[in-house]
Amino acid sequence: MVDEAVQKVLKKIHWLGHDAFRIDADKVIYIDPYQLEAGEPKADIILITHDHFDHYSPDDVKKLLKPGTTVVSIAAVTKKVRGAAVETVKPGDKVTVQGFALEAVPAYNVNKQFHPKSAGHVGFIVTVDGVRIYHAGDTDFIPEMKDLRVDIALLPVSGTYVMTADEAVQAAGTIKPKLAIPMHYGAIVGGLSDAQRFAQACPVETVILEKS
Repeated sequence: MVDEAVQKVLKKIHWLGHDAFRIDADKVIYIDPYQLEAGEPKADIILITHDHFDHYSPDDVKKLLKPGTTVVSIAAVTKKVRGAAVETVKPGDKVTVQGFALEAVPAYNVNKQFHPKSAGHVGFIVTVDGVRIYHAGDTDFIPEMKDLRVDIALLPVSGTYVMTADEAVQAAGTIKPKLAIPMHYGAIVGGLSDAQRFAQACPVETVILEKS
């Protein structure tokens, strides 16, 4: 059973399908909004891991903008954003945006070429109420994961472009979060069976979120 602080923050995390999440903190934070349903609340902060169409979706970003929205991403994305303030990051950067501590961490492939390390794609660690939430982005199981210190890990499980469920199990065993949540399935590639296979084998507590 995870501790009370993690449980409270878990209730604020909503999976919107694929790699997309909304975190209802003091500010409304989105990560990789894609194929959003109508009526989603406007965003204070939008985190985008890289510039592929299923992560940086200009139409979805536009739906979420309001005065004061900040988009945080790599230069390949922020140079294209219109109508919002931007914060450009690269792997290793630590920034504070609207009071939230954010860290950009590496995300890349090691046995395929869809997300080369040279592209500088990122995952994010965002701290909410003292709980560190890691969104891995599109990545394989990479050496940098051994240095992460996080409470909740959102990990891709579909294979093809990212880790397989089995590789994600290895990643979770290395990162050792208090809670793991599978993602990157249900759209484009991967299905619920990948999430279930991950959950069954994962060495840490796991929650499969229903799509909000």
